Amino acid sequence: MRITRRMLDILCILALLCACLPVFAEGPASPQEMIERMVVSYAAYGERDTEALEELKAADPALGGKWEQIMDLWEAPITVNTELPDTLPEDDSLCLVVLGFQLNPDGTIRPELEERLKVALAASQQYPQAYITCTGGGTAADNPDATEAGRMAEWLEANGVDPARILVEDRSLTTAQNAIYTFDILTELYPQVNQIAILSSDYHIATGTLLFGAEAVLRDSPITIVSQCCLECSQRLPFRHVPGRRAD
Repeated sequence: MRITRRMLDILCILALLCACLPVFAEGPASPQEMIERMVVSYAAYGERDTEALEELKAADPALGGKWEQIMDLWEAPITVNTELPDTLPEDDSLCLVVLGFQLNPDGTIRPELEERLKVALAASQQYPQAYITCTGGGTAADNPDATEAGRMAEWLEANGVDPARILVEDRSLTTAQNAIYTFDILTELYPQVNQIAILSSDYHIATGTLLFGAEAVLRDSPITIVSQCCLECSQRLPFRHVPGRRAD
């Protein structure tokens, strides 16, 4: 993974995590400052700041242990799959999480999102007992009522997926928020789910896997990220990006 990609992924995690940390008065370095040192070191140089990690573990052993796990996630190789393996759970302990993509201004689905949904449809047929979480909030510039997740759910239903299997996470505008709000839904309403497979475009799989894995670590969640499946993209399909809206 290139440093530029790694920097983007890790700064997304920093935005996700540091807002949750307590702010300390002047004095010894705070846990947030130690985490920032680790993030900057890895983003800029691709290296762990082991000194900052040890300081964090001494100041807060539980948080330090979690960040050591997150750093392991940064360095773990990710193999991008074009289909799910046939070894995942065949019951409703599995959830297929489909990551959204910005809608057209009128609220219709862009071609890349439809292609992601075709991947999700095939995965839903491969695992007919699994839940499917559609993620993404309102990104249609001229249609405030449309959400990525809502349009995705409509597409899946129209293509034969039982609506009882479809979960809608329609608050998020970033991949980090996809992870936060999806975990909220699964933890509160679907406690039987303990494994997640991430479905997205190939260039987006690493970011999604990293952020969902980090969210699981921070929550001490029993949910694990067990696989992923992607749409193969030689490059992103072009579209006019609306400022202030996400482009993933």
